[in-house]
Amino acid sequence: RVEENPLYRDPFFRRFFNVPDQPQTQQRQAAGSGVIVDAQRGYVMTNNHVVARADKIAVTLKDGRTLNAKLIGTDPGTDIAIVQIPAENLTALPFGDSGQLEVGDYVVAIGNPFGLGQTVTSGIVSALGRSGLRIEGYEDFIQTDASINPGNSGGALVDLRGRLIGINTAIIAPSGGNVGIGFAVPINMARSVFDQIVQYGKVARGRVGVQVQDVTPEIASAIGMKQPTGALVARVEPGSPAAKAGLKQGDVVLEINGAAVRNSADLRNRIGLVRIGDKVDVTYRRNEEERNTSMRVADLPVPEQTQQGMREER
Repeated sequence: RVEENPLYRDPFFRRFFNVPDQPQTQQRQAAGSGVIVDAQRGYVMTNNHVVARADKIAVTLKDGRTLNAKLIGTDPGTDIAIVQIPAENLTALPFGDSGQLEVGDYVVAIGNPFGLGQTVTSGIVSALGRSGLRIEGYEDFIQTDASINPGNSGGALVDLRGRLIGINTAIIAPSGGNVGIGFAVPINMARSVFDQIVQYGKVARGRVGVQVQDVTPEIASAIGMKQPTGALVARVEPGSPAAKAGLKQGDVVLEINGAAVRNSADLRNRIGLVRIGDKVDVTYRRNEEERNTSMRVADLPVPEQTQQGMREER
């Protein structure tokens, strides 16, 4: 919608000052990138912000074909969207495992920077598990120095074997151009979102009923932990899956389904990507002893208030 001076809406004012009639809305065209992830069904993965509020979506392939696309579903929390194009003579990128990435691994970014068309840049994995950037609701970014610019959003981050390991999403660009700090959604997170969108048309997130906070060096020292890692349980909601599983205030969650939990944001991400009704295995620490339990993610209401410094898993 085009912003205008309220006086322009007055017909007398427009005639008196010879202001031409102007439309209150304008159509704009934006460009982004995407990745074919299912050739048989024609599914293309991209960013939610690339297709948000779009009246029409068109996909241009490397061979020059331009196809109208149907929006299947979006997840603003991870900034992932799935669109579908006619499945004729398509080639999909195979999924990799972003959980196996290490800092220093070589990666390649493929996208459509500034609308130029398919462009390939190279770099390394600069960091893993970046969060707290306030770019998305669920953040566990791969940071890379491969050149990512406006128009690359939704494009592929691949390893040197051609496997898809991330969806390029954002950059830090104080000067407006690439400065070697780009972020991609890990494909393990994006694939979980993809599976739910394709099956249900949306992502339904549940909770297990705990409020958690980071394990600081001071907290780690006080409870006898060698490293400040994991998520400290600050509160357990009565009757919740966490309470039924035996979790108590003061426990430190160390693993979810065998994957290490680095901090409270990491726990929130892992629970948030589990379907409602699915079971999760939890490893936690209590009184210098590691214990194991399991619980099912439930459709619980979110408490109205959360104390400062605590994260609500949901």
